[in-house]
Amino acid sequence: MKTTFYNILFILLISVNVLAGEKDTVHIISHDQTTIVTNPQKGENSYTNWAVFPDKDETIRQIILKIKFGCPDGMRCADWDYVDHITLKRAGGKNGKMLDYEIARMLTPYGGTFGNDWEFEWEVDITDFSLLLRDSVEIEYKHTGYEPNDDRGWKVTVDFEVIKGQPIMEPVSITKIYQGSYRYGDKENPIEETLNPVAITTEEAASLGRFRIIQTGHGMDRPDGCGEFCDKYRDFYLDGKLVASRQIWKQCGNNPLYPQAGTWIFDRANWCPGDLVQPDIYDFDLNAPEHTVQLQMEDYISPKPSANELISAYVIQYKPYQEKHDVSIEDIIIPSKKAIHSRVNPAAFGPTIVIKNNGSNPLKTLEIEHGTSGLKTNTFPWSGKLLPGESDTVTLEGKIPQQGRLNYQVELKKPNGKRDGYQGDNVTKSAYEKVAVHGEQLILHIKTNNAAKENGYTVSNANGKVLFKRSAGSLVSDTTYKDTLNLPKGAYRLQFTDNGGDGLEFWYKTKAGRGKVILLNNEGQIVKSFDSDFGSGFTYDFQVGEAVSPIDANEISLGVFPTRAQHSTTFDYLSNHPEEVTIKLVKDPTGEVVEEHIYQDLKEGEFTLNLTRYPKSRYFFQVFVKGEMIYNKRLRVKE
Repeated sequence: MKTTFYNILFILLISVNVLAGEKDTVHIISHDQTTIVTNPQKGENSYTNWAVFPDKDETIRQIILKIKFGCPDGMRCADWDYVDHITLKRAGGKNGKMLDYEIARMLTPYGGTFGNDWEFEWEVDITDFSLLLRDSVEIEYKHTGYEPNDDRGWKVTVDFEVIKGQPIMEPVSITKIYQGSYRYGDKENPIEETLNPVAITTEEAASLGRFRIIQTGHGMDRPDGCGEFCDKYRDFYLDGKLVASRQIWKQCGNNPLYPQAGTWIFDRANWCPGDLVQPDIYDFDLNAPEHTVQLQMEDYISPKPSANELISAYVIQYKPYQEKHDVSIEDIIIPSKKAIHSRVNPAAFGPTIVIKNNGSNPLKTLEIEHGTSGLKTNTFPWSGKLLPGESDTVTLEGKIPQQGRLNYQVELKKPNGKRDGYQGDNVTKSAYEKVAVHGEQLILHIKTNNAAKENGYTVSNANGKVLFKRSAGSLVSDTTYKDTLNLPKGAYRLQFTDNGGDGLEFWYKTKAGRGKVILLNNEGQIVKSFDSDFGSGFTYDFQVGEAVSPIDANEISLGVFPTRAQHSTTFDYLSNHPEEVTIKLVKDPTGEVVEEHIYQDLKEGEFTLNLTRYPKSRYFFQVFVKGEMIYNKRLRVKE
């Protein structure tokens, strides 16, 4: 059911005192599990709610916007990768000024095969809008697209995590520079004539300007596939001088949300399906009464233009940094339970964090104390050079304890040997999960596909020493390898790579075939099976020890390929225990079961399905074990 909120005061405030760093945090939720669907007639659908933020007298240190997706109650997740906009419509109540500031942009995933219990959360720092996110604010979530809206959609939560405290810099003003869809490659409407230089008058109290940009490319023209699939550069000019340039491009094979039903691995113009866009930030000194800022795209003309660059850009003027020496812990990547870090977790070693210099002086040295809460901590001496506002991803030494509270704590101390000017964000914690424990002898079972030269793997220990390895180019196509791994007690990391970024199977690349990777114990039991549709690679950490983890009955290796089939497709299955297995071919979108097979006491097998009698259509290939669906893959017949 579609619900639209206009002129309704919708407030959900949850106050939380966070022990780590004694942060005073409130969660302001403008959209709480709101069902989001398309409007096929208009191509966009707006969901607008009011929310109440701290008043203007309260200090704000940071604002993190968290977007959580799930499948709506009574509906399935939607299919297509559409552009969604999170916009600050107006501030100051119903009589406030209309602003229409796009504060974030979400690209929806290909969710057609997600289960009903699926959910995923992304986050982005939007502290630059703290000047406006005060008191009563109208927040719009705009969903675009044209797919059917009666049986599919998204359940969306928009959560503003507001951390109170001394601001790093006090914002003075915010100016909209660009916001809209800019034609690209059209000689009749050249983008260089629409992305004009914009003059900014320096505010009296301001000393630093921040140019904040969200940009994604869309459309599909010839010859370069612009704007979605073309790799073009963008220049930033300050006062008529080129100061920065970057490719408007993003690699998608390592997307933490995988696999997806569509072309999720294809690199795109600064976005991927299932992606909350991270802004580009350029800081500059306000050392003159007026400055001009301008973006310019790489020269490009298409004979049949259809490309558009969606750009939202703002200049925020700030007062000087409040502290000379001020550092913060921005995130703990390893170990973590966050969905966005799921490709590298659970982890056995190599804690990895993000630090940021919030002081006016360059950060050159820092002490990092880290360890699991309640256990012995370690100290890591960091050195480098971070200019004001810059961040660094730091990998720390040591193993990650697999006992105790499973809550990892990091504390930053003595930036540049000095007392930190603001200590409220020097400490944070991250809950994590243990890795599995296996026996000393394992078998890495690899069945290559027809592009084996792209694949390779390493097994390394906690010291980074590679113990087993097969380099890319050494594997033979359509071949089975059973590599024995004899490992003493310790912590290990298996890294399997694919240089083509398309995994051991991808529905669009039928000729490449399907391969698989399975980790077995010395009795031939599956201890870990890996999804073959993994994009650029996968990482698996584990321990070897005496307290071996029990064999999980849900560790099953299975797949169907091709899933873009003309005449037939093949289903392969391997498990640790014989069970009743049912496969169903279900028509999309009607849900009609057109074919069903039941296999009693199935442990291992390979089965071919004849599809010649079916018309051109899309289906779901579903696998059930003891009545529970464990596999759901889209099957395209005669497409």
